[in-house]
Amino acid sequence: MTRIETAVQILTDLVAFPVLGGESNLSIAAYICNLLEKNGIEYHLVKNEAGDKTSIHCRIGPETDGGVILSGHTDVVPVKGQAWDTDPFALTLKGDKLYGRGSCDMKGFLACCLASIELFQQADLKRPVYFAFSYDEEIGCLAAPALAAAINAHYTEKPKYAIIGEPSRMQPIVGQKGICVLETTVHGSAGHSSRVKQEVSAIHVAARLITWLEQKMDALIAAGHTDDRFHPNHSSLHSGIIGGGIAPNVIADKCSFHWDVRSIPADRIEDIIQDFEAYSRTLETALQQRFAGARIETVVHHPPVPSLDTPEDSSVVPLIRRLSGVEQLATVAYAAEAGQFAEVGFEAVICGPGDIAQAHRANEFIEVAQLELGLEMMERLARELAE
Repeated sequence: MTRIETAVQILTDLVAFPVLGGESNLSIAAYICNLLEKNGIEYHLVKNEAGDKTSIHCRIGPETDGGVILSGHTDVVPVKGQAWDTDPFALTLKGDKLYGRGSCDMKGFLACCLASIELFQQADLKRPVYFAFSYDEEIGCLAAPALAAAINAHYTEKPKYAIIGEPSRMQPIVGQKGICVLETTVHGSAGHSSRVKQEVSAIHVAARLITWLEQKMDALIAAGHTDDRFHPNHSSLHSGIIGGGIAPNVIADKCSFHWDVRSIPADRIEDIIQDFEAYSRTLETALQQRFAGARIETVVHHPPVPSLDTPEDSSVVPLIRRLSGVEQLATVAYAAEAGQFAEVGFEAVICGPGDIAQAHRANEFIEVAQLELGLEMMERLARELAE
């Protein structure tokens, strides 16, 4: 088979694993490990505490510094409630497009990596290439910190670069926003709605907290915390789910809302959360004068995912330009694992086949031409590392 035929076959197999974020990925991991074993590649697992999920990393090439990590995730988002024209977990070719959940985000990149194993093995590499495949990216990039740290600790040599193959139509991405998802619960006092000034309405308090989030976002913008490389060019604070109360004439004694922060590199998510907590404590103290049991509790659903801000003078920039064949750099408003690899010390960029506009929606697809471009990047990488 040609390399594109091999990539399509591997992508067909990968799409057939309906592994959602949060679920065990051992089935798809076993498939990947089997491919590595068939090619005589030693691999290493980074499992979660329960042992039902695992990341995979391996090296192809010599034990020398300066290698390149190719990183992607094995999980996908749900299809429930979406109107698909084809079976989302059976890769389907229609025209020049391959349809299936994860075909674009981001099993297409994984297929390009795995279809290029023999290419790397036969290239007489002077510096190594590494595969780093994670789990639970789609629910908060949960596995990447441990995976990046494991790579850093395991190999005696030190990889220098990390290419995270999120779909970018092969455009080099040097910046991403950070993200954190939180849930705040307000505990108030139930009562007749005519006593709204005597009781503590959890819904009213939640509304004040959500208003604070919007005002905080506006204050950051007014203070000049903007970055025109991103759209929107500021950190966003948003509440997308709220629930509380049992009847229009009953003061709600409980109300919860979910919110998220998407931060530009200049803003620290931790600082924003700290300011929110300080306001919550001040408000809580005042409310307890009316009802001693008033409480405001906020939990973080997953650790903050750091932003990515790779300087244009980093040595990874000319490298990814050569590998992708694209000069123009860009940034993205979504979060990915690149910031986590950068935190460990790797020069990180995002670059991969497919269009992010197709991700997470019904009838997700990747163009065959994009897979071919992904394979061309692998060929250029093999030549680069063989020099």
